[in-house]
Amino acid sequence: MAQLGARLDGIEEVVGSNPIGSTNSSAMPYYIYILQSETTHRYYIGQTLDVAARVAYHNANYSLSLKNRGPWTLIYTEEYPSRSEAVRRERQIKSWKDRRMIAKLLSASR
Repeated sequence: MAQLGARLDGIEEVVGSNPIGSTNSSAMPYYIYILQSETTHRYYIGQTLDVAARVAYHNANYSLSLKNRGPWTLIYTEEYPSRSEAVRRERQIKSWKDRRMIAKLLSASR
């Protein structure tokens, strides 16, 4: 144990350094979005960094869970400074399980 302490004596701790990369993505906002199917009128709630690219992805039928249920129209977005906050809000909206709650959110934003 004394040998380990002796080897670590010359090593200084660098505060605030993260060699893997920062987990703070405050420079890039995340978005939650609500899409509505033009054919079934159902809603889809998700989160992303790039809303336009995500809508295009869904409309290109790449998403297996939404395949052949579109075309999709973007009807609502909210911006968040971090992915964790966007995911928290996405889960909150998904937990409502009631179209009326989503419709109320949409009408309040207009």
